Amino acid sequence: MATSVFTRDAVHARRRAIAKTLCYRALMVTITVLVAWLVVGDVGQAASIGFVTNVIKTLTYYGYERLWDHVSWGVSASG
Repeated sequence: MATSVFTRDAVHARRRAIAKTLCYRALMVTITVLVAWLVVGDVGQAASIGFVTNVIKTLTYYGYERLWDHVSWGVSASG
C-alpha cells in the first residue's frame, strides 16, 4: 500500500509558523543590514535594503513553511 507524503491537515499551527517566521526574519534583517552597510557604507541605504528585501523574504518563507506543513514525510505519528 502506497503512502502519500502530503496530508490535507496542517501538521503545525499557523501561529507557530508565524512565530518561527518572525524570529528567523528578525535575525536575517540584522545580518542583511550589517552586510549592506559594509558594502554601501551608508546606514540609511543599508536599512532600506535590509527591510525591503526581508519583507519579501518573510512572506516567501511563510508560504514555504505552510507548504511544508502539508508534507507528512519525516513527521512522527506520535506528535
